[in-house]
Amino acid sequence: MRIVLVGPPGAGKGTQATRLAEKLRIPHISTGDLFRANISRQTDLGKLAKSYMDAGNLVPDEVTIAMAKDRMEQPDAVDGFLLDGFPRNVQQAEALDALLKSEDIKLDAVLDLEVPEEEVVKRIAGRRICRNDSSHVFHESYSAPKQAGVCDTCGGELYQRDDDSEDTVRTRLEVYHTQTEPIIDYYKAQGLVVTISSLGPVDEITRRALEALKREDATQ
Repeated sequence: MRIVLVGPPGAGKGTQATRLAEKLRIPHISTGDLFRANISRQTDLGKLAKSYMDAGNLVPDEVTIAMAKDRMEQPDAVDGFLLDGFPRNVQQAEALDALLKSEDIKLDAVLDLEVPEEEVVKRIAGRRICRNDSSHVFHESYSAPKQAGVCDTCGGELYQRDDDSEDTVRTRLEVYHTQTEPIIDYYKAQGLVVTISSLGPVDEITRRALEALKREDATQ
């Protein structure tokens, strides 16, 4: 299957992308991984992207699209892929359509992870990270430490990252609504969108997604 995964920040896209890609036996292609891989390998695209990033500018769509094209042409993606973080706007979605059409392939589904805005704020703003080890993550509501502000594992101080503050989360949501959410309507016009709730246990969300994709695949 060829799938695009969309949803607001805090919807659990990264977790579900990894799990779904494994279950469906297709590569998980994330924008973040593409950038890191190209920059670390010092490819021409990586050097170009880094030049924009070092200058504090957004990487142009055409560079992101070129990276995605290169990755989708790798042998492990011949029979399918799951795109996570791309496309981010309608212009990228149109470019992806043109790219796929030139290769005589098409998307099978656009999986939309739906979650209420206040739940997104609660999920992200409640996170606390250990200053000694960033892999020690707690949550004020879902996995609170035994002692407030103290890491259960090493006793380090727990803190809230700047980009996890409520104001920042709401700004990120506004950017999502303005830039990324319109691609849902774009793909709905093509009959590709499958929407599921991203509330509940991780395993249940994965099961929900697989069932929805199976139904979508059966109608193709």
